[in-house]
Amino acid sequence: MLPEPGGFDSHTHMDIMGLPVDGVLAAARAAGLGRVVNVGCDLPSSRWSVARAGEYPEVYAAVAIHPNETSALDGARAQVLAEVSALAQAPKVVAIGETGLDYYRDWASPDVQREWFRAHIEIARRTGKALMIHDRDAHEDVLTILAETGPWPSYSVIFHCFSGDAAMAARCAEAGYVMSFAGNVTFKNADSLREAALVAPAELMLAETDAPYLTPVPHRGKPNSPAMTAYTIRYLADLKKLDVAEFCAQLQATGARVFAW
Repeated sequence: MLPEPGGFDSHTHMDIMGLPVDGVLAAARAAGLGRVVNVGCDLPSSRWSVARAGEYPEVYAAVAIHPNETSALDGARAQVLAEVSALAQAPKVVAIGETGLDYYRDWASPDVQREWFRAHIEIARRTGKALMIHDRDAHEDVLTILAETGPWPSYSVIFHCFSGDAAMAARCAEAGYVMSFAGNVTFKNADSLREAALVAPAELMLAETDAPYLTPVPHRGKPNSPAMTAYTIRYLADLKKLDVAEFCAQLQATGARVFAW
């Protein structure tokens, strides 16, 4: 764990963890984590995130429909997006996400996903919130849509659980997109992801858990939790040969620019 405070979890799902929020947040504080961003994947989880952000000072929210959920909701697209837009107005909603494209699963057609992604982009633009992207096996289409809907100010786009290689990290850095790394960067078979983290400028990096998934080494195989962000932060700092305290300070500065908190 980190010996000093200064980190935060830029993407988590405490609603999926199914544990008392008070205990999850207490463990995070003990690990030096001062804030968590709880991220919606559908309307119930987006509402939950907004509600918890209203109850706990260290909790912030992101709201959206996950790309895998888009086909099931497409018949009510206008109504669903209207509620996402309304939820985005809550004081502690800091991002529209997670939205994007997922070509790994076939739960939603690519055409439908792209339409919903563009609709979420419009909400992010209109509300001035950061765009938090889920990108799985869809790098080129995501980058193309971002280019078509740009230009994007630096620090306004976040690639959650960054999954690209070093070449993609260089493209994201050139565009000013933020890359958030999760616990899978610590996995033994994640050489490509580590190469990407080495290319990513420290000032365009965040750390996350995506809890309860992607638990970092040395706790891989157990449910993840925001407190575990500490392991990923330390791992990234060591990988990039940066002082941990200085890296935490950079993460805080980047978080402030991305989330305006």
